[in-house]
Amino acid sequence: MSAFPQIHLVRHGETAWSLSGQHTGRTDIPLTPAGEAAARGVTDRLKGLSFAAVWSSPSQRAYNTSMLAGFGDRSVRMDDLQEWDYGAYEGRTTKQILAERPGWNVFRDGCPQGEMAADVGARADRVIAALRQANADILIFSSAHFLRVLTARWLGLPPESGALFVLDTASISLLGYEHDLSEPAVRKWNLK
Repeated sequence: MSAFPQIHLVRHGETAWSLSGQHTGRTDIPLTPAGEAAARGVTDRLKGLSFAAVWSSPSQRAYNTSMLAGFGDRSVRMDDLQEWDYGAYEGRTTKQILAERPGWNVFRDGCPQGEMAADVGARADRVIAALRQANADILIFSSAHFLRVLTARWLGLPPESGALFVLDTASISLLGYEHDLSEPAVRKWNLK
């Protein structure tokens, strides 16, 4: 327990594309049966915690994860929580992209006709401003690359530093503070 606000991050459950490694930005695909089961499992892992608000990406994979985890009645969809817009790379695997663009890294190079890390970082900064204004425990459901950028920005790092944080489907992470509100920290990461 912390005397300071804590932000719980939940990556959505498995989808066919997260399973195959395809970049899923704005394509709105459903959870797999395994993803639905994992989303239901989030309930027990958050048991006993209370949240001033529950926010979700508008994607069905994130919102349905919030519903299956038992927070659907409180979950508010926020456009800024959407996954990275992969543009021309939507639906493609990293291996496919590297075959035509050796050395490519989404965090460094962004996506043609989509977003750069700075674009995602600007959305993350707006979410962080809302979190700090709320000054309360908040639960967020979203997607991996966005949550990774959000974490980097929470720590005051450039959005490209999101590359340092890996997230599994249906994982729970915790952002908070150490000694005071001037020391944002990662308190737990990628718990399954």
